[in-house]
Amino acid sequence: MVDNVVQVAVHDLRRKGQGDFETILGKAQLNVSPTVVRVVNELHSLYASKASKAHGRFSEKVADYPAQSFISDFEKGKYQDFADLTQKLMDTLTVQARRKPGATGGHVLFAHIEKDNHVYLMVAIINDKLGAALTNDLDIADVKHLDLDGFRFAGRVNITAWLADADRYIGFLKGKGDVAEYFKEFLGCDTTVQDIQDTKTLIRVLENFADPAKGAVKDKNVFFQRAYEICERHVREGLPLDFQAFSNELYPEEPDVLAKALGDPDLALGDGFVPNRRSLRALVRFKAKTSQWSVEFDRSALAEGKIVYDHEKKTITFKELPAELVEELERERE
Repeated sequence: MVDNVVQVAVHDLRRKGQGDFETILGKAQLNVSPTVVRVVNELHSLYASKASKAHGRFSEKVADYPAQSFISDFEKGKYQDFADLTQKLMDTLTVQARRKPGATGGHVLFAHIEKDNHVYLMVAIINDKLGAALTNDLDIADVKHLDLDGFRFAGRVNITAWLADADRYIGFLKGKGDVAEYFKEFLGCDTTVQDIQDTKTLIRVLENFADPAKGAVKDKNVFFQRAYEICERHVREGLPLDFQAFSNELYPEEPDVLAKALGDPDLALGDGFVPNRRSLRALVRFKAKTSQWSVEFDRSALAEGKIVYDHEKKTITFKELPAELVEELERERE
């Protein structure tokens, strides 16, 4: 749920012929009715639930990708001229759709929303769906409605994070193949992969998901070991992660629940990266170092009681020490 739906507009990206599109402008701004709020909330929730997203920042080539200039003017104008913003963005979207084979049209919904003290601009392309409804005299008639579940293209710009110079503040659905590339080009998004940081974020999500207090994962160590093996296989084969496939393999009980956690747009974690092997070790190993000592051990050592952590004293006890280390310590004690 978003905290506040501020402004909404809907325009049409309409196909004129083979590879050609035109812009059909709707109202400058819709009345933010309960129905509009419900639609925006549902779209945002569906966008958030989809695992396959890409994240990035605006391209430095401002002249080639003007969307950032339009959004900047909108912000500097204290978010007043929403009509001007959406019309200019529609022109940009139409140009990009003409350049990309396989691009499709539809109703383009723009929403200026607020969530967790952040300002966002969300864009989604929606199509109609034919359904049926009962009339007043109990007859059945065709009726068109928005196919919210079937939308393929959507993006979100975190304007607050952008102004704060965050690493990533744009997210969009990747879809299949390169058809969604025109949506990326429309937003002017640079999706440079950061495999080390993305791997660390992935591990953080998995640790949170496996938190015993949540009760979703029965055996945390088995869960982490399995995640490590899947990621390690991707490293060996040089294959980028697909979060939906990853969730299906790692958590077949309820893969969509894990996929939703991985696809949380607030994390700005997109799939499509090859995990970093060094960072990946944190899934199955603990490691720490001070100026006087260093330690590294497998998570399984805790589960098997070979290493004991005392929460109250904040100490760890090692058991079954190697004979060589015992001999050295004994000599030192004498």
